[in-house]
Amino acid sequence: MSTQSTTDRPTARLLPGAPVAESIFAEITERVAALRERGVAPSLATILVGDDDASAGYIRIKQRKAAELGFDSPHTHLPASATQDDLLAVIAGYNSDPGVHGMLVQYPVPDGLDYDAALLTIDPAKDVDGMHPLNLGKLAAGMPGPLPCTPAGIEELLAFHQVPVSGREVVILGRGATLGRPLAMLLAQKRPTANAAVTVVHTGVPDWDRYTRRADILVAAAGVPGIIQPEHVRPGGVVVGGGVRYSGRKLLPDVDERCAEVAGAITPRVGGVGPTTVAMLYRNAITAAERATTG
Repeated sequence: MSTQSTTDRPTARLLPGAPVAESIFAEITERVAALRERGVAPSLATILVGDDDASAGYIRIKQRKAAELGFDSPHTHLPASATQDDLLAVIAGYNSDPGVHGMLVQYPVPDGLDYDAALLTIDPAKDVDGMHPLNLGKLAAGMPGPLPCTPAGIEELLAFHQVPVSGREVVILGRGATLGRPLAMLLAQKRPTANAAVTVVHTGVPDWDRYTRRADILVAAAGVPGIIQPEHVRPGGVVVGGGVRYSGRKLLPDVDERCAEVAGAITPRVGGVGPTTVAMLYRNAITAAERATTG
């Protein structure tokens, strides 16, 4: 009597972010070298408020990568007792320093501080997160400017892995300001790596899965662990896991791992969109340095 293994299931092609990021970092390294040959040291400043271990760890990672790429990385660490005025004073100092070309305030900030109000005071030309309202407005208008890092990284990831986007249906589950909305604007623009028919749906729509099941490319951006199950994916479609949540230090992605049995291509649980997000941060930074020192 013969038996057939129940473990032989199709597995989607993986779309890792690390090789995408490395290609971007190689480009950035060359651009940094060209600036330094002109006597310009590109600089990315970071601001941390409080003593959150995870946030401090992210800052250390960013500083190490800045050093690897050849950036100067001035840093200000304010205590958790810092006031809004304290934070705004540090931002104003970096705004007025011509030697600082980009800056970021590590999110989240302690209770009692207004991150959005602080963001509004950052010089839009130094906004390496691409989240200043002026820069989001430029994105909407199709004008040059720093792009939100995760959406831009997703476009780069799809292009690197030769996933066709132009003319295809992209469905984004999630309408947040940092991912869902800017990604929709980005992928709808007329470029070879975009030019898609984009639908944004969210968990407030009772039958949101009706949209995701028809997607050529599905981007999970809800920040709800495991919300995308295999039955929500079009067989053979592309699945990009952009939304995550953390439980302590454990990463909880939006996309259930079993979706790899249905999708044709999928980002890995770890090492998908994350590396490309980091790479786009430094691309924004080097572009800011070039613009500030040209002419």
